[in-house]
Amino acid sequence: MSFGQGGPQWGPGDSRTPDWAALAEASESRTRRRKWLMIGGGALATVVVAAAVAVAVVSANSDNTSASNKPASELPSTADIPGASENPGPSFEETTPPPPPDPKEFISSAKKDKAPLSADTLFPGKSLTSGDRVYKKGATSATKKCASVAQPALGAILTKNDCTQLFRASYVKDNIAVTVGVAVFDTAAQATKVNEQAKEGLVVALPGKGVPAFCQTAVCRGTYNAHGRYAYFTTSGFTSAKDVTTKERKVYTVGDDLARFAFGQIQRRGEAQASAAANAPQ
Repeated sequence: MSFGQGGPQWGPGDSRTPDWAALAEASESRTRRRKWLMIGGGALATVVVAAAVAVAVVSANSDNTSASNKPASELPSTADIPGASENPGPSFEETTPPPPPDPKEFISSAKKDKAPLSADTLFPGKSLTSGDRVYKKGATSATKKCASVAQPALGAILTKNDCTQLFRASYVKDNIAVTVGVAVFDTAAQATKVNEQAKEGLVVALPGKGVPAFCQTAVCRGTYNAHGRYAYFTTSGFTSAKDVTTKERKVYTVGDDLARFAFGQIQRRGEAQASAAANAPQ
């Protein structure tokens, strides 16, 4: 029987006894060699795996490494980054409130000018103060026959342009009195025409309630103007029946004060209606 090439051999009838100790030592030597080979092979495999992992890590980081080493000017801009937005915040549609109504719209047409209108609303109170000048209010009047309270030249113009009402009030200070008249029309165009055509004629002076008769026979000063659908006039003179001349600056001052007052009352009428319209619920 043979145990393989290179081992101890013997045959049948051989009287020699095998060297068991040598056989055991040889077997142990072969076993140790296989263990070392197995251990060595395992270590080699570990080294190979470790090398593969290291290569993979370096390969995965190669792109990032080149990017991170670049200066900031060469890095991708925010717009190039996926998901980036130039306007990341929430957006809201801008709303602009409507402009407030124009007061003149309400005093330029009878269709919109609906506030109460009377001598009391146009000429309130018992006196008028302008600067340091105080005028006492006298009589007031209202009529739909506009021409009846105007001198003929002005009366004809009022009738031609369809005047619907004419309100008057008189004021006095010292020996100077003034009557202010406000004529009403349906449209601003009619009032403008009256202002343009009123070259002659005055509103008739209105005495009463502390204001003596004036401008009945004497020369008096008159003014004309218009605002919206209203034309307004003043007739001012001396209560002593003295004629007014260009040198009588006090008479001019009285007439101008009352003309400004009439304009202001008409304008405030428009402002009040515009404010009410702006604050009305939609």
